Amino acid sequence: MASARYLPCMGTVQANGIEIAYEQHGDSSGLPLLMVGGLGQQLVSWHPDLIRAVVRRGFQVVIYDNRDVGLSTHFDHLGRPDLVAAMSGDTDAAPYTLRDMAADAIGLMDAIGWESAHLFGVSMGGLIAQTAALDFPDRMRSLTSVSSTTGRCEVSRPTPDAAAVLLPPVATSREAFVASAEQVFNVIGSTEFPMDRAWIRTGAGLAWDRRYDPHGTARQLIAILAGEDRTPALARLTTPTLVVHGTTDPLVPVAGGRLTATAIPSAELLEIDGMGHDLPRQVWDRLLDKLDDVAHRGEVAVAGRRTPAV
Repeated sequence: MASARYLPCMGTVQANGIEIAYEQHGDSSGLPLLMVGGLGQQLVSWHPDLIRAVVRRGFQVVIYDNRDVGLSTHFDHLGRPDLVAAMSGDTDAAPYTLRDMAADAIGLMDAIGWESAHLFGVSMGGLIAQTAALDFPDRMRSLTSVSSTTGRCEVSRPTPDAAAVLLPPVATSREAFVASAEQVFNVIGSTEFPMDRAWIRTGAGLAWDRRYDPHGTARQLIAILAGEDRTPALARLTTPTLVVHGTTDPLVPVAGGRLTATAIPSAELLEIDGMGHDLPRQVWDRLLDKLDDVAHRGEVAVAGRRTPAV
């Protein structure tokens, strides 16, 4: 029988003017870690074994549905987004921005009573976490940006094959959606680590069962396309930072991670040979060792801010 410490607290809160669905894992005495998902990712898409591994490292983990996915607020009233126009450079009609999504994360922290937290963002989640660190520096203990970039176009372009699967055709059945998810990871997954097909299929099925919304995912993509180049702004970031990137990532090239690490003065870069745009089980220990390190640096920095000058 699983320990009670791993039974999640789950629910929905009002935050930043919307409803956000979340789960809280681990002991309340653990270090607060907010994990921010990528494009179209629901909270059920985080591998439960990864969450348990993070909890065992002494973190209290919160995962959540970004706006427009899962059980959080969907912006259906905005209608079908014009993705073709946005991908051609016309993002004036973006339904919301990455800054709005960063404010969602901070609003969730407010709602659950976290004064500050360590942020761990993957892909689009890395963009959101970086933006939150810039807009709300006093709420950050540390920043971990995985498979992400600064928003500078020349280092952020996917390969043609990866771009083609970014938004697959609209699925009309659970079976089609599950098959499509597996095909996506055939293209963007790691080259040197075996694909966990069973989990990909299970996670996709869970996401379909909660709420599949291709228009919501398209609106998130437009928010990414409308995002600014954060490279100059990241130079002022003092938050202890870890940047993680796979060397064979076809969706967000490793150059994006390298530029992120170069732009942030406090950043450490972990490049993982053969990792694509995924988090294979085989890299978890290396990743979590580095997460421990950056969280420790963050805790030291927070303690220093709280210690009065003599």
